[in-house]
Amino acid sequence: MAPKKAERQIIKSSDLRKISVRGRYDAAQSTNENANLWSNVDALSAAQANSPSVRKVIRNRARYETSNNSYASGIVTTLANDVVGPKIQIQLGNSENQQKAEADFQRWAKATRLWSKLRTARRAKAVDGEAFAQLITNPLINSSIKLDILLIECDQIEGYFTAKDNEVDGIKFDKYQNPIQYRLLTAHPGDYRTFNMGKTAGTWIDAKYILHYFDEVRPGQVRGVSEIVAPLSLFGQLRAYTVAVLETARRAAEISGVMQTDLLPDNGVQGAASLEAGTIMDYERNTIIGLPEGYKYQGLKAEQPTTTYPEFKKELINETGRCLNMPANVANGDSSGYNYASGRLDHQTYDRSINIDRDGLEAQMLDRIYSAWLENYVVVEELSFTETQEITIPEWYYAGRGHVDPKKEADADNVRLKNGTLTKTTYYANQGKDAKRQEAIRIGELIDGEVAWNKARTAAGLEPAPYPNGLTDSEPAQPEDNNNE
Repeated sequence: MAPKKAERQIIKSSDLRKISVRGRYDAAQSTNENANLWSNVDALSAAQANSPSVRKVIRNRARYETSNNSYASGIVTTLANDVVGPKIQIQLGNSENQQKAEADFQRWAKATRLWSKLRTARRAKAVDGEAFAQLITNPLINSSIKLDILLIECDQIEGYFTAKDNEVDGIKFDKYQNPIQYRLLTAHPGDYRTFNMGKTAGTWIDAKYILHYFDEVRPGQVRGVSEIVAPLSLFGQLRAYTVAVLETARRAAEISGVMQTDLLPDNGVQGAASLEAGTIMDYERNTIIGLPEGYKYQGLKAEQPTTTYPEFKKELINETGRCLNMPANVANGDSSGYNYASGRLDHQTYDRSINIDRDGLEAQMLDRIYSAWLENYVVVEELSFTETQEITIPEWYYAGRGHVDPKKEADADNVRLKNGTLTKTTYYANQGKDAKRQEAIRIGELIDGEVAWNKARTAAGLEPAPYPNGLTDSEPAQPEDNNNE
């Protein structure tokens, strides 16, 4: 006999109203305990939450902290140096036209101090939240290309109080939310000369000539907010706590000791000499001191800085660097508590963050700068369409992080070069050098060495011989044996 099928339970639509599904998030509940945690929450849009007044307060405080807190200043400066580096290498290929264009761009970049300006822009992005630059023509540039990059503080991009629908905080957008114009103030609003000269007006500049460098953290965000806004209060607390600790320690160091007594003041019977509280006594050094009757001397034990002060400071700095994905030893500028393996492990996350950061730098700054330079370069050099196409798409390379053991790194590079997983172009580009130029230098050195080698052999009465590549001074090349024929 076949088993019965399980009966299906049918729920009528009228019974659904009787069923109550209960689910809850603790964070969504409002209680007396968590009331203060989220007392300042809001439902504002990205543009409204980052209003001009809010951004102004944040960036002014961020500028103050980075100007008065050495850790804050060091963190943002290190970040800018790591992202941009001392030099960025552009690779276009190995043709003569590509090599010339690369060399010409590097010379122009040096003449305009491009890399220094980009580091300034990256630092401004961390502190102010954004950086602006204008593409201008500078006739004094020491280059055939007169294009220049003029950095602009974000304070100078400001909208009208009666902005229309297509304008947000000094930026006009088309219907696809592409920026089409930026309102640039004639002068900085914080400059006293602005009002003396009456320069309070603004000019709308076409978006083609304005570079806007910022991170869009929220959808619909059009202006940047300081990247150190989250730990901004921690920087202030760290500075205040350090000052308080040092002040307390200084005051304690100024007091050599205290005199105290367990006896009552002298009132006709045996007791301590009368001495008012707070009395200060100065004594000469290297002398024997006589104390008032009934008193004894005790050196003051300094309680500051406390033993937990260094650890508290490190934890605080570690938290401030976390929002930038910066490891603790980089934020602190101290790796004394690290071994090399743990230091390298921490840097892996930081290096990935730097690579992502560089993608934004390329998209918002470098690619647009190169495109503007190329427009001028094609005209000056009178390049054909084919020659222009060869140098249209650049590749940006950045200096890599050095290895603590150069021999291990060199051995690994040799293995990768032999198995084809590393090319010489990439190897030299990661050092900020041009592969073709370095190879030409290496070949020239080999040729010069062989010429000098054979000159020395001729001077010694020997026949010319191949240059002994790879031999050291302790292993001189042996002359050829011509007697065994």
